[in-house]
Amino acid sequence: MAKRGTSSKRAAQRKAYFRDFVETVVTAVVLALVLRAFVVQTFRIPSGSMEDTLLVGDFLIVNKFIYGIKVPFTDIRLRGIREPARGDVIVFEYPNPDPRAKKENYVKRCVGVPGDIVELKNNVLYVNDERVDEEFIKLKPPTPRWADFGPVKVPDGSLFMLGDNRNWSADSRDWGFLDIGRLKGKALLIYWSWDGTLKRPRGDRIFDLIR
Repeated sequence: MAKRGTSSKRAAQRKAYFRDFVETVVTAVVLALVLRAFVVQTFRIPSGSMEDTLLVGDFLIVNKFIYGIKVPFTDIRLRGIREPARGDVIVFEYPNPDPRAKKENYVKRCVGVPGDIVELKNNVLYVNDERVDEEFIKLKPPTPRWADFGPVKVPDGSLFMLGDNRNWSADSRDWGFLDIGRLKGKALLIYWSWDGTLKRPRGDRIFDLIR
């Protein structure tokens, strides 16, 4: 009788442990999905258009709720903490007009908000006729045809986006203004960075804030 009772008790403990394990895993998965949908998301840099601010192999954490969250499977966007601002590094859905095209995420820097007049003169940025000092930009040759661009006025509900690697970036000079409805979120920090050429982590970039 003692052995049978002990065996039953152990079986009950195993069932309780298994139930607790399953509940923990399910809760963690649900929380991860909620966080990904409404709070933060990760993003990997695939190209050099934002060098040297962001490098190929950088992995970013993106704040999704700062500009307002788009409710999954709907066109509804909840109110955000603030509007996008000049200087924000933003992840967004590439504005391809073809609905059949693959939805790709891009990352660029916002340089113009609704109402701004944006112009480039020999790769020098002017916003509302005032020169903007951009210490972070990279001017890798050759100089493209759009080193001189504009002036253009940013319409309501749109942004003007540029890559920091100014001569090697497909951005608003190429595909036009960005609809605010395509925003994914503001890039916050680099949580991991991998140098594909040297096959090793870039330790000095991990946990760097993105400015």
